[in-house]
Amino acid sequence: MLRELVAASHLMSMEQLPGAAARTAADVGLDDVLIYVVDLQQTVLRLLTGKGPDAGADPGAESPELKIEGTIAGRAFQTMEPVIGQVFDDGTCQFWFPILDGAERIGVLRTTIRRDDERLRSDAEYLAGLVALIIVSKGPYSDSFSRLVRTGGMTVSAEMQWRLLPPLTFANDEVVVSAALEPAYKLGGDTFDYALAGDTVHVGIFDAMGHDTAAGLTASLAVAAFRNGRLKAGGLIETGQAIEDVLAEENTSGRFVTAVLAELNLRSGVLSWASYGHPVPVIIRKGRWVTTLECRPGTPLGTGLGIAPDLCAEQLEPGDRILLYTDGIVEARDPDKQEFGLPRFIDFLIKRNADGLSAPETLRRLIHNILEHHAGRLDDDATVLLLEWHGSSRSLGGMEAMRPD
Repeated sequence: MLRELVAASHLMSMEQLPGAAARTAADVGLDDVLIYVVDLQQTVLRLLTGKGPDAGADPGAESPELKIEGTIAGRAFQTMEPVIGQVFDDGTCQFWFPILDGAERIGVLRTTIRRDDERLRSDAEYLAGLVALIIVSKGPYSDSFSRLVRTGGMTVSAEMQWRLLPPLTFANDEVVVSAALEPAYKLGGDTFDYALAGDTVHVGIFDAMGHDTAAGLTASLAVAAFRNGRLKAGGLIETGQAIEDVLAEENTSGRFVTAVLAELNLRSGVLSWASYGHPVPVIIRKGRWVTTLECRPGTPLGTGLGIAPDLCAEQLEPGDRILLYTDGIVEARDPDKQEFGLPRFIDFLIKRNADGLSAPETLRRLIHNILEHHAGRLDDDATVLLLEWHGSSRSLGGMEAMRPD
């Protein structure tokens, strides 16, 4: 099954994936295979049929859209574990499997198999993994897929930001990087970036002045300069200066960017960072101890004021969670003008950590909680990036580092 699907995938479009997956799966006894993908705001799962301009048109589909909250499919998505659904009289049942690209949640796969057939259950999990890889490979070049995962119209600025973003979640046995952004369809100047190079994870979070297309252009320029500086093997201060120089040279509108640039050494657990007029990072240790990482900031990038920040460092402990965020997270106001606030932000994360939720599910619920606080609409971009260090696998024994405290 997997060999046939891999061979077919080389000359396959996204629109052809649902049919090809169902056909090859049926050959080994996996019946009624359906693929659901998550929307940008991670509120619903939409059936991928490959038909029509949005790859989801099918008048005969029984459930073209499923909510994440309160459904069996949504539980498989939230927990990233297989879930048994409807059970039939002939001994078969519906299984829902998460579609994961590493730790990035793409959707869920549904199939019908016998409840006690461990071999077919294992085959279905492998199928879901391969489907994830094909979606990641084909998705960026499919406009119909892009339409399917959107529930609203998108501004040009948001289009630019989403196209440039790395996956919202990355994980290995030493570190998890996860992020969330709102408003998904009207992003202005908020963005983030990360990359792994040897023993070092590079992360950056940016908030450009304004909420329009010009803000998106400024933020995109800052991220491009951030990437270029990293690839030149420059330090954080040198990279910050490179962003400053590019913004000063290319951006004549006077727009500026606040930012935190950081590096985490996976071997030692030392976090280094520099702040450019941005909200102070927060550390959560052992699921309860919280402190801010104070460090003398420099001026925002692009102002030309020339005040460089200090370069600061913190020794992390295994299990530490570092939070980088933009001011829209804590300044979101409800209809009574009450801010969401930093204490509520931290308290929410601590409680969800105690519930045993994964980093991406924690951030998904956080963003929805902020939207609910703000009556469903944000006046400013709200972005959060969570960096969680599990400890070095070289000293903790590989996957042992993934176990929670």
